[in-house]
Amino acid sequence: MTLDQDYEALRAGAGARLVPRDVLVVRGPDAESYLQGQLSQDVAALATGASTDSLVLSPQGKLDALVRVTRRASDDFLIDVDGGWGPPVRARLERFKLRVRADIAAVPMSCLSLRGPAAAAVDRAASPVGVEDDGVSIAFSWGGIQGVDVLGPAVGEETLAALGPAVRRCGSAAWEARRVEAGVPVMGAELDERTIAAEAGLVERTVSFTKGCYTGQELVARLDARGSNVARRLVGLVMAKGAPAVVPEGRGSEEAAPPVPTGTEIFASGDERVGAVTSSAWSPALEAAVALAYLHRRVEAPGPVSLRLADGTVLAADARPLPLAGDGTIQS
Repeated sequence: MTLDQDYEALRAGAGARLVPRDVLVVRGPDAESYLQGQLSQDVAALATGASTDSLVLSPQGKLDALVRVTRRASDDFLIDVDGGWGPPVRARLERFKLRVRADIAAVPMSCLSLRGPAAAAVDRAASPVGVEDDGVSIAFSWGGIQGVDVLGPAVGEETLAALGPAVRRCGSAAWEARRVEAGVPVMGAELDERTIAAEAGLVERTVSFTKGCYTGQELVARLDARGSNVARRLVGLVMAKGAPAVVPEGRGSEEAAPPVPTGTEIFASGDERVGAVTSSAWSPALEAAVALAYLHRRVEAPGPVSLRLADGTVLAADARPLPLAGDGTIQS
């Protein structure tokens, strides 16, 4: 199993991976009204069986978590989030739950993610594999990447094996390459308690401006009224081709290490520091390292920047708007 073969399956066919997701259930007569006041999306408008991405914000409007909410019944919702972030999200939701007739609990579910243009057809053919016992199958679409996430207590290695030879089991290196190309931010890398939604390009995807009030709304609304003029923005980086310092030794490996260390500083106009790398991966299509980074608003994308590694090596790179890959076509 190699990075290139995994990557091709994710771009042109169907690839799969068990990914860490934490799942909460919010259930009770007041579940809808409570979540409507805590999440940035219009939960009341969500149909049974439908899902949407949303934000859980602090009262100051900074990001507590990027979550996905799925309505299973009028009074029953699933909230899933990047692995390890379930407990903080639960604690945050519990903090404002006063005289609310709804319970918030962690549930033991795993997530099998299918990605690629054939993923939806594979999911339909395999259904209801792994979705028994209150599981759900959720369509995924971000930055030109299409797929399906299957969440359930019975989801695991047997679920993956049952998909058959039409689906390739993919390693983390190709998976990360597609995520970075698409510009999908994750908790703990691109997103943390300092993040403002507009910086990460999340507002259009995760915020309703027609619903009522919710915790953290004031900052989101104020920035939107000002044209989302934030101090920094999430962009993509493409390293100059052939730079030996970032061609990974194990580039054929399914679990190749990130080619550019997280935190690598980015400069414009010589010694003017304008940002830092949050994630990186090797792109087989571009034959170059790609990365996500927050850059100061004075830096235009597309445009040239330079990266300075810990050993003093300076790398040339292009800053580009996200996604780096749209409908599977890489912008070379």
